[in-house]
Amino acid sequence: MELNEIIRPENKVYAKPRLMNSNHMHYCPGCSHGVVHKLVAEVLEEMGQEETAIGITPVGCAVFAYNYIDIDWIEAAHGRAPAIASAVKRLQPDKLVFTYQGDGDLAAIGTAETIHAANRGENIAIIFINNAIYGMTGGQMAPTTLLGQKTATTPYGRRVDLNGYPLSIAPILAGLDGTCYVTRQSVHTPAAVRKAKAAIRKAFENSLAGRGCSLVEVVSTCNSGWKLSPAEANRWMIENMFPKYPLGDLKNV
Repeated sequence: MELNEIIRPENKVYAKPRLMNSNHMHYCPGCSHGVVHKLVAEVLEEMGQEETAIGITPVGCAVFAYNYIDIDWIEAAHGRAPAIASAVKRLQPDKLVFTYQGDGDLAAIGTAETIHAANRGENIAIIFINNAIYGMTGGQMAPTTLLGQKTATTPYGRRVDLNGYPLSIAPILAGLDGTCYVTRQSVHTPAAVRKAKAAIRKAFENSLAGRGCSLVEVVSTCNSGWKLSPAEANRWMIENMFPKYPLGDLKNV
């Protein structure tokens, strides 16, 4: 096959999303954040919502999402992204408003903001990256850290008597009247990536349609925090995270 045949537009099957810029990502090799960023950019581009989307990022590994996806962003204080998103959506109801948060942010200091925004039925989408650890600040225990899991602050493993049980946010939000869509996905295989992309699109469509609050939890890896290679982290997630945080829809109305 001639080179000009290979690069003809009709032969193109994959390209970098137009909304993703060329900045060097700060995420660790093997981190799930980069994949989810790509999905967000692809969905917004395919929906034609480049000019209407407003993303809210708080503190954590995802704080620099605005460096990579070329849309309007607002940076919130730690845990306050759902509160900021609620205000933005009420002031500009025609916008596609979403938050992008990690478990140390959403499920710890931001627990109240998350639950009350969902309970009020705010027309926002929440993308929740759950890797069961504080990745940015040194690998401390997060609310979602599993029992027995070793972290910088639980070097012998998380204990019920000392640290309590892991907090599972998705079932809590699924039980609230204000949520319309609650799902758990992952991005560890091509098939999982496709399902996660469809979930993100559905959450964004819900925001535009005013159906209520949507949560897309992405069960993720943190190979640097877990002290594992990317491949080992994927296996550990499948064997340990999925039994506690099983994938699939919890609510879809």
